[in-house]
Amino acid sequence: MIPCQRDQFTIPDDVAYFNCAYTSPLLKKAETLGKKAVVQKTAPWELSTDFFFSYLNENRSLFAALVGATPEHIAIIPSVSYGIALAAKNLPVEQDQTIVVIQDQFPSNIYSWHRLARDRGATIITVPRPVDGNWTPAVLDAITPQTAIAALPNCHWTDGTLIDLKAVGEKCRACGAALVVDGAQSLGAMPFSVSEIQPDYLITTAHKWLLGPYNYGFCYVAAKWHQGHPLEENWMNRERSEDLTRLVQYRDKYQDGAKRFDAGEASNFILSPIAGAALRQILSWGVKEIAATLRGMTDAIATRATAMGLEVAAAEYRTPHMIGLRHPLGFPADLPARLAAAKVYASARGDSIRIAPHVYNTDGDVARLFQVLQNHFA
Repeated sequence: MIPCQRDQFTIPDDVAYFNCAYTSPLLKKAETLGKKAVVQKTAPWELSTDFFFSYLNENRSLFAALVGATPEHIAIIPSVSYGIALAAKNLPVEQDQTIVVIQDQFPSNIYSWHRLARDRGATIITVPRPVDGNWTPAVLDAITPQTAIAALPNCHWTDGTLIDLKAVGEKCRACGAALVVDGAQSLGAMPFSVSEIQPDYLITTAHKWLLGPYNYGFCYVAAKWHQGHPLEENWMNRERSEDLTRLVQYRDKYQDGAKRFDAGEASNFILSPIAGAALRQILSWGVKEIAATLRGMTDAIATRATAMGLEVAAAEYRTPHMIGLRHPLGFPADLPARLAAAKVYASARGDSIRIAPHVYNTDGDVARLFQVLQNHFA
C-alpha cells in the first residue's frame, strides 16, 4: 500500500477529487517541468536539434517499461482516436466479417470502426451490458471465426466493470481476430503486460491515469504491423530525420519499428517533459502498488455504498481503481452539481456516479463523499 501522496500534488485541503477518470491533476514536479519548458521556448536559439528527439525517445522507453514492451513498439500520438484510426487503417477486414465492441463504449473507440464497417461491408457486433457487470463471458461468445477485430477497453469507462483481456486475447488468436485495446481508463492504475495479453494495438491517452498532459498519448503496435501505413507523412517519421541538414534528401523509407506511426510534431516541447515526469513517478510507485492502494479505497467505498442501499458491481467484476455507484431508482441529474458545491468531484456516466480516486485521496475525502450522499438520500 502506498501512503497518501497528496503532498505530491497541488490539491487544496478542502477539495475531494474523485475524478481521475475525467482528467488527472498534475504532479508538482510535472508542473515545474512544464513551466520550465514554456520558458525554454521563449529562447529557441538555446535549443539544439537534439531537443526534437531526446524527450521523444525517453518517453517512448518509459511507456514501454510500463506495459512490458520495448521502445521500438511504441508510437507517440495525440489521442486515443488517433491511435484507433491508425489501427483501422492497417487492420484487414473483409466483407461480412464482424467487429466486436461493447455497449456504451467510449466514442473514440467506436466511430472509426463504424466507418470501416461501412466501407468494407462488415458488421458491428455490440455486446450488451450484463446485469451482473461480468462482461467477459458475453464478449468471448461474440468473438467467432467470423470476427476480424475485437476493439475493447480493459474496463468500461462509466463504472470500471472489467473485461478479462487475457481470455479475450486467447480467443482472438484462436479465431484469427485482431485485438485492439483502448487503455485510457486502465493503464497506469492496473497492471498490463503486452506479452500476456498480446494485443495488436494498445492505445492510451496520458491525461487520465498516466497523470500527464492533454493531447499526448501512446500507441503500442505489435511487430506484425510495423510495415503498415502511418496516418500522416511527416518529416520525423522518415529514416535519418535526426539530421536536419539533409531533410530535403527525401526518402521513401520510414523510421524503424513503430516510430513510423508517430504523429507530426510528436516531440512537443511543452507536453513531453510533463508526460515523462508523470511516467517516472508511476514507475517509481509501481503499478501493482497503485492498484492495490486504490483497490483498498474502492472496496471501502463499495462497502459504505451498499450499506446505504446503493448498487455496485462485485469486486471480481470491477477494476481496482474505479467504481460506479447506482441507485435502484436512479440518481437525480443535479447530483454531480450538489457534490461539486461541497467541493467533492465525481462524474455522472450513464446511470452511475463514477468514483475514480488516486493516491492523493484521503479517508477524509471518502467521508465527505458519503456525507453528501447521505444528506441527499436521508
